[in-house]
Amino acid sequence: MSHVVTIEAQVRDPEALRSSCRRLGLEAPVHQTIKLFSAEATGHCVQLPRWRYPVVCDTDTGIVHYDNYEGHWGEQTELDKLVQRYAVEKTVIESRKQGYTVTEQTLADGSIKLSVQVGGAS
Repeated sequence: MSHVVTIEAQVRDPEALRSSCRRLGLEAPVHQTIKLFSAEATGHCVQLPRWRYPVVCDTDTGIVHYDNYEGHWGEQTELDKLVQRYAVEKTVIESRKQGYTVTEQTLADGSIKLSVQVGGAS
C-alpha cells in the first residue's frame, strides 16, 4: 500500500542536523549564542553558503532563527535545502529505529522521494 506524506519539519534532533550538514557538504553545526543583525539566538548554528549570518536551530523548541534580510543576505533556497535534508535524515533515522528499510530518490525537480518498507510491502 502506498501513502504520500507531507512533513512539516521542526529541527529538534542534533544528530539528524549534523547528518544533514554532512550530506550537504556544510560544516558541522556548533552550539553557541550568536548575534544576528539585531538579535541574539542560541542553538546549533549552521553557516549556509553565501549567507551573512548562520541559521540557528533551537532544538529545544524546533524553531530555526535566521536573518537573511528577505534574501539580500542569503538565498532562501539554501535554507530550504537544509530543512528538506533534515526532514529526510530524521525520517530515515526514525524509520530505521523501527526496523524499516528506507530508499531515497532525488527527483528532477529537486524534491526527494522516500520509500519506507514496512514488513513485506513498500
